[in-house]
Amino acid sequence: MTQSELFEILANGENSFIEFKRDDVKPQDLAKECVAFANTAGGRILLGVEDNGEISGTSRGAGETERWVMDTVFGKYIHPTIIPLYEELAMADGKRIGVITIASGISKPYYRLLNEREEPYIRIGTLSKLATREQQLRLLESSGLLYVEKLPISGTSMRDLDARRFKDFTKRFYDEQIDSISNEELAERMLMLDILHKTETSQLHTTIVGLLLFGNRPARYLPQAGVRIIVYRGEEPDYDTMSDEVLDAPLVELRREGENDEQTPNIMEKDFFSIIVERLQPFISHERVAEGAITRERVWDYPPIVLREALVNAFAHRDWTKANQNRIEVFSNRMEITSFGGLPNTLTIEKIKRGQQYPRNPLLIRALRYYGYIDDRGMGIRRKIIPEMLKYSAQEPIFEITEDFVKLILLKRISSPFT
Repeated sequence: MTQSELFEILANGENSFIEFKRDDVKPQDLAKECVAFANTAGGRILLGVEDNGEISGTSRGAGETERWVMDTVFGKYIHPTIIPLYEELAMADGKRIGVITIASGISKPYYRLLNEREEPYIRIGTLSKLATREQQLRLLESSGLLYVEKLPISGTSMRDLDARRFKDFTKRFYDEQIDSISNEELAERMLMLDILHKTETSQLHTTIVGLLLFGNRPARYLPQAGVRIIVYRGEEPDYDTMSDEVLDAPLVELRREGENDEQTPNIMEKDFFSIIVERLQPFISHERVAEGAITRERVWDYPPIVLREALVNAFAHRDWTKANQNRIEVFSNRMEITSFGGLPNTLTIEKIKRGQQYPRNPLLIRALRYYGYIDDRGMGIRRKIIPEMLKYSAQEPIFEITEDFVKLILLKRISSPFT
């Protein structure tokens, strides 16, 4: 860090990535800030700076501050190991500032060790706060140590799963006929595929992925499994809506018994995505008779292929630790599809457009691929959503991404694609 960079930081004050600390800070307090940065997006700690940005300097001799930071703060109070970058800057008046730079960690969560306790902190604005249970789950998930989709759901049992859907799944994709097996054998198969979870007291609970795929009423025990659809009359949110409802259904379809033809599937109960599109149809399409024709054609404001792909993505890649229901909002000039949970790890929309993947819910994604809802390459945004919207409306979709949600905005086509 140069002195000009330092002065700019001092002038701007503390933020999500910058923390000022006096030289007499206790090692356990400094460890808290370091852990919070490592668990979030990284940051810098300026040692020897007052809260108001005034330089007070460090009091230890040359090399002593670095040794104290590395051996005491990071060596005794932080787990697992973090290796920061440490620099010292000498000011014109002889004062020195220690600069501790911490990258976002790859072995999250990181803990401050204090009084035989492990305390995970995260950075929120200018504050370092203890991570909640849900935030700790997301930290574990981001490091690949935990897949939230495998977690059991309290209060559920095997009775909350549609055995017909699971048997259809097994027959179609594992080529096994299990219609006549006992409930005990059925439970064992579900346990092997992480559809069920057995507790230490031998109780069976559905997992998140099991309830999403095969649950009778998934949102009854997992509210975020539902989707809220709001249709507004104008271009802005208003209390006077044309429709405001919550839908709830298992994600995958159910075929009639004995049906195996992939080309002409005989669907008995539709998948959740088809149900959503059907419910939206009156608000985002209309029928018309094309010039010279005698039959009616349905004209869509948005390409159905894009709408379905966006819906699948919203459920396949969302963060299931967040209790918010996915939301579809239809305005007179656009549609907004909000999936809760930011992009996992270091993924960005630019990386996604180039084909990079980081599956947050690999079991769910694998199952959706079996059904053909997701292609094997995971290139839906690059190969379907963007080019189809450009072809249909000459407008690329808009992405709004925060730590809490990913929103896809589709702009309505003004003229009919048949003209």
